[in-house]
Amino acid sequence: MLAAQTGVKEQVTGADLRPRWVRDLLRFLPLKSQFVLTGNVRDLQIRAEGDKAFAASLGDVLADALGQAGYEDVLRYDPVGGFSNLGAATSGRDPDEALVRLGLSPTSGKAAGGIDLLATTLQRHTELDGAPMALIVDFASRLVVRSDALSAAEHALFTRALVLAQSAQARPVGPERAPRFNSIIWVAEKEGDLPDWLLIDNPRLRHIPVATPDRAARSTVAPSLVRSMPGGRDASEMVLLEAKQSLVDATEGMLLMDLNAVVQLGRAEQVDVSSIGEAVRRYKVGVTEDAWRKIERRTILDGADSIRKRVVGQDHAVTHMLDIVKRAATGIGGARRGNRPRGIAFLAGPTGVGKTELAKSMTELLFGDESAYIRFDMSEFSAEHADQRLIGAPPGYVGYDVGGELTNAVREKPFSVVLFDEIEKAHPRILDKFLQILDDGVLTSGRGDRVYFSEALIIFTSNLGIYTTGPDGERRANVTPAQPFAEVQARVREGIENHFKLVLNRPEILNRFGENVIVFDFIRPEVGNQIFDAMVRSVCADAESAGQSIEISTEALEALRALCIADLSNGGRGIRNKIEAHLINPLARALFERDGEGPVRITKLVHDASTTLTLEAA
Repeated sequence: MLAAQTGVKEQVTGADLRPRWVRDLLRFLPLKSQFVLTGNVRDLQIRAEGDKAFAASLGDVLADALGQAGYEDVLRYDPVGGFSNLGAATSGRDPDEALVRLGLSPTSGKAAGGIDLLATTLQRHTELDGAPMALIVDFASRLVVRSDALSAAEHALFTRALVLAQSAQARPVGPERAPRFNSIIWVAEKEGDLPDWLLIDNPRLRHIPVATPDRAARSTVAPSLVRSMPGGRDASEMVLLEAKQSLVDATEGMLLMDLNAVVQLGRAEQVDVSSIGEAVRRYKVGVTEDAWRKIERRTILDGADSIRKRVVGQDHAVTHMLDIVKRAATGIGGARRGNRPRGIAFLAGPTGVGKTELAKSMTELLFGDESAYIRFDMSEFSAEHADQRLIGAPPGYVGYDVGGELTNAVREKPFSVVLFDEIEKAHPRILDKFLQILDDGVLTSGRGDRVYFSEALIIFTSNLGIYTTGPDGERRANVTPAQPFAEVQARVREGIENHFKLVLNRPEILNRFGENVIVFDFIRPEVGNQIFDAMVRSVCADAESAGQSIEISTEALEALRALCIADLSNGGRGIRNKIEAHLINPLARALFERDGEGPVRITKLVHDASTTLTLEAA
């Protein structure tokens, strides 16, 4: 990671552009002899030269900052490459000179090393006279196998480092006589990678976390990056400003190295600077074609009627859902800040009214196959640690190398409809994961992989608000089919709000749904009749395809209708169950027992202990 600087210089006006960790390091150079840098140490960093700033490697940023602080030589050690001199090449001095002073045998500014030689060199470095020198120990995490069970060589190295931290003496440097140590800078991924007894309560060592780039850092390097995109040098200032804003917005939570890679990908695939958001999308999901843009306008317009035939009596819900899909396909409604999903919908209402059917219909409309959606039955995630099934087990636990069901599925199919069925049955701890998806559009799996939901349509279904718990603890209906839809809608919304705000204490999750909470109505008698007729026609069509022609007399049909729609409390699913009990099962029994072949007519239906059909040859 400590490689040559990358990026193009870009003039930026303002205050000190150096990262906070650099300013913290320089502030404590007179006070501490050793430093530990942890966190985002493998990323590019902001390097400032007056009012100019650009992205550079961590090594270059350290060498530049230490050189300005009066350090004549900045050396680097890593477990593979050994020792090297970072600053000699730019200063014009002999790169071997500083290494020789430490008793090493260099060639062209490099010298081999090992853990024992590093321990000896630390001693010589700390006690060396002359101009101050800094030694960066990179990949320090890889110097030990286990920080809580050190080998003899590892223990000797860090014991010597601890003793040297206490015995090191600062010397005045420069005309201002500023005190300087021969500093040692450990670069590790995590603070816990090094022995605790080296870091904790060590008054001569300073731990400095290196943060991931925030919006200001991304804004600093974005102008130079967008100018290097195809068409960037000839673009107007307005186009460049919009491209910079788009790059900063779309890369929320990403590293400076990711921004650099986005631009390299854009140059390789000739993505114009005005479409830099497309380069970010390709980098995130790894797919060149945008499946949303490939959806034809006529497909959605023509599909609306077919969806209304499948989801009967819920025209308001179908219209609202289609609006969400149209917004996702066209990009209308403002920029999707960061990685937020293409669309979000919360489908609420009684059982059997078409919530899951609507999600399936939308999947078939968008991607041509209703089974292409990713569905999670949240009743399976009621345990406290069930979130590990979604994102994967953390390091050290069984199943860590497998990954999570949700993160794996979205990584494989980034363009998808993700359905979380019966969300109220999930453990409240899992809702925090949904907050990350809805707000940031990204989840980090147990293995540390970032999975983006920026191309997914997220749908939740729920029965919240349909029932309530009375003062006596008894569960009772909150809404009934006797109430008009406006009242049902208001009471269900109130029940949902109470659940998130008062029961779960998660009002922020409800806030993310906004106005996309879609309440389904009960199956009313007129709608129940439509569903009944459609299902009976489907049964006859299935029989026809199996080689058996079926007709139903008006008398038998009305008797069947009375049985099937007498109770609509279970919605369309209840009608389907009744048709199975009173038509499909007795019809199969009658056909099996009947002698002869050919078309038949159901002339009579009798319901007693069981349903019996009377068949005649048609």
